[in-house]
Amino acid sequence: MLRHTGERRSFAHNLRLAVLLCLNAGFINAAGFMAFAVLTTNVTGHAALLAVDLINGQWRAARMVGLWLVLFLAGAFVSSLYIGKVGREKSFAYTAPVVLIILILLSTAVYGHGYRHTLPETECFAGSLLFAMGMQNALVSMVSGSVVRTTHLTGMFTDLGIDLSGALLVRKNLNAAHQRRIWLRLAIIICFLLGGLAGGYTYLRLHFAAFYVPVGLLLIVLFYDYFRIRVKRVVLRHKRA
Repeated sequence: MLRHTGERRSFAHNLRLAVLLCLNAGFINAAGFMAFAVLTTNVTGHAALLAVDLINGQWRAARMVGLWLVLFLAGAFVSSLYIGKVGREKSFAYTAPVVLIILILLSTAVYGHGYRHTLPETECFAGSLLFAMGMQNALVSMVSGSVVRTTHLTGMFTDLGIDLSGALLVRKNLNAAHQRRIWLRLAIIICFLLGGLAGGYTYLRLHFAAFYVPVGLLLIVLFYDYFRIRVKRVVLRHKRA
């Protein structure tokens, strides 16, 4: 899933990555909103909120929202800088960002139970999740060649609308690449929504322990290629025996 980059990367690789990490982003967005009343993947909404706070003279609120925007940007910057330094064609370059995201989610799950709804705590918890989602979005964009985006749907709905209109115009002459683009965008949108439903439902029942679920999803992403290769080798040995 993270192993194949550039020309070696196929539609199937991007689809698997999109399914798992869009579920992850949707889950964190919904659970984070229920926990902290903050949308942790919604940069566009926060930019509008910042403008409103500034107009109304709500300087403390504006500072907080501005901090969240900077943290999302910082997450994307750190993730892409590390991957660029190591080399985006190397699969292990994506391991450290995923591990850091896992650590942020684990800290939310462990220390969230002591959350007392104070403003500094909200800034810290919500800000850390925004930083993590910035990291994830940059990571996915780099490994997929900017084909997959997991933390926002505005652009995805726009692209899907363009692709669907194009499909309607050509009808019978619709090529395979166009079809794959449509299916991938649909998978991203549906999985984000399903992740949101799962995140909200799980948080209602498990509270902050719900954040262990996206940790599990990221561990699957991290070790998927390793176990897939191991299984293939076992299957080949049995065939040869």
